[in-house]
Amino acid sequence: MNPPALFIVGPTASGKSALALDLAERLGGTIVNTDSMQVYAGLRVLTAGPSLAEEARVPHRLYGVRAPADPGSVAWWRGAALTAMAAASLPILCGGTGMYAAALTEGLSAVPPVEPAIRAAARALLAEIGPEALHGRLAAEDPATASGLRPSDPQRIARAWEVLRGTGRGLAAWQAGPGTGPAPYRFAAILLDPPRDALRSAITRRWQAMLDGGAQAEVEALRAQGLDPALPAMRAHGVPELIAVAEGRMGLEEAGRRACLAMGQYTKRQATWFRNHDLGPTHRIYARTTGLTQFSESERAEIIAFVQRLR
Repeated sequence: MNPPALFIVGPTASGKSALALDLAERLGGTIVNTDSMQVYAGLRVLTAGPSLAEEARVPHRLYGVRAPADPGSVAWWRGAALTAMAAASLPILCGGTGMYAAALTEGLSAVPPVEPAIRAAARALLAEIGPEALHGRLAAEDPATASGLRPSDPQRIARAWEVLRGTGRGLAAWQAGPGTGPAPYRFAAILLDPPRDALRSAITRRWQAMLDGGAQAEVEALRAQGLDPALPAMRAHGVPELIAVAEGRMGLEEAGRRACLAMGQYTKRQATWFRNHDLGPTHRIYARTTGLTQFSESERAEIIAFVQRLR
């Protein structure tokens, strides 16, 4: 029988990390990051990553392991996650990036490696003409792939373009073929899905906590590296807005309004994705409030019993 692995998923600010920490302490688990932004170093505050004290309480893996200048891929994350999971008695996969979760439960297509020169050319073209124009070119040559991408998503558009140029075949065509298959685990999931009003309040509190915790200093450190604005790390929640503040293009109050609005819109997409994807037998927690401290004792007991049955 394959070993168990537990997902704790849901939208940003829904209380995933607190629940993962509690379960890992109670059950001897290892928390494996399943968030595409928390993999980058220097964004601990901006991405609400675990504190040093929390990392000392239970094992945490794949947090802050990539330089912001070095964009991670789903394929890289899957390989790193499987290595971390193999060393854990109970992997607890915590995060809100649906593609990462699906990479384990569904597998990945076997897209060949793209030469660095072709990848660099795709990024240069993106910087020259912008994501919408590049999306238009992609639609003309590979409509199947372009139809599944938002014109405002530069990273995925550039990835699709480099695959097309590097392999002569569109990303959608590769994805339709055979791939890695699911990872050899018995997956189950706890989905945190609080009501919208509770989530909006949690997002507002998170923004203030980011400011209080040093988010502006983290942004200054990113700016000092002279990074391409199209890099994933430079598009983490709050980063574009706080860069605008640092450059005098926006006030802090307006930055907060825009950042919270963007986070709210993102949580809607996250919630929709997780409601419509099967990550194994799922125990849904429709919390009336957000965060572990608001769970009743009966809810905690129910969650723990659910996890223990996996073992």
